[in-house]
Amino acid sequence: MLIEFTDKGLYCRQGNFYIDPWRPVERAIITHAHSDHARGGSNYYLCHHYTKPLLQARLGDGNYEGIEWNKTVDMNGVKVSLHPAGHIIGSSQIRVECKGEVWVVSGDYKVENDGITTPFEPVKCNVFITESTFGLPIYKWKPQQEIYTNIQEWIKKNKKNNVSSILIAYSLGKAQRILQPVSEVSDTIYAHGAVANMQQALENAWWNFPKVERITPGIPKSKLLGSIIIAPPSADGTPWMKKFAPYAVGICSGWMQVRGNVRRRNADAGFALSDHADWDGLLTAIHATGAEKVYATHGFQSALSRYLNEHGIEAAEIRTEYGNDEDEGIGNDTNLKQESDELHELL
Repeated sequence: MLIEFTDKGLYCRQGNFYIDPWRPVERAIITHAHSDHARGGSNYYLCHHYTKPLLQARLGDGNYEGIEWNKTVDMNGVKVSLHPAGHIIGSSQIRVECKGEVWVVSGDYKVENDGITTPFEPVKCNVFITESTFGLPIYKWKPQQEIYTNIQEWIKKNKKNNVSSILIAYSLGKAQRILQPVSEVSDTIYAHGAVANMQQALENAWWNFPKVERITPGIPKSKLLGSIIIAPPSADGTPWMKKFAPYAVGICSGWMQVRGNVRRRNADAGFALSDHADWDGLLTAIHATGAEKVYATHGFQSALSRYLNEHGIEAAEIRTEYGNDEDEGIGNDTNLKQESDELHELL
């Protein structure tokens, strides 16, 4: 096997490197800067140059190398290149070639163009290692503009009632996506420190987004009345939110597609906005690779691999340590996936 599945991560023995390792290693190639795929402690990191400042902001000082998409790097005779994944800024698929055999590791991806991230590009390969976060047919996203309009209408309704709107969105990726539609209905957007830190890292790397104002203890409560706040999932339900009362909570996450998840999170609204491919997106991406073999990782990998096998594509599921990030607004709250798991059993 060109890529092996080990207790440290995805390993290419010929090239002597790991892809998104979950243990410290000598050489790591990183698909993107979310914390379940980019972990500290390795001696060398190769990533897209958009990802480099994000890794530096999250992991601290280290040996980072950033390269362009489609540039081929030779690692002990193995050809490695990065290709757009469309998940978040800098997210990449990793193409690995040796002796005419090509494997592609998708990392996380989505096929819809969000207008910020470089859009997903399918890469032809013999073997495709794909995520399957939303690998069930019930997950089919609405166009993002429709979701943005729903968010704007919700904010307007809250403002009319002097209620603050707290949007729960992951600090890297989702927060940047919702800034533009939110800025169209408000001159001031407040941000939790985690969101503000990522904004600062992106601005330092010359990315331009609508400005946010960091929440500090010195901001008078009267100024926050009826305001808009973007906060990460880790802040949801904490005492930090009391300063915005009265407030309504809207969660931006693909899990909001499933009936009951809004209620389980005690949210006032749910917006099924995801940085991952939905069911149709996964199948579109897989077919576009032309892969003869598919390995499905984190998510509903058993359902996806079974479907592929039943439809003529050899597939298997692989257990990894990805998917424990707060990327989709659930953190480690396994109860939030309960209804999806129940539906999975019925497939």
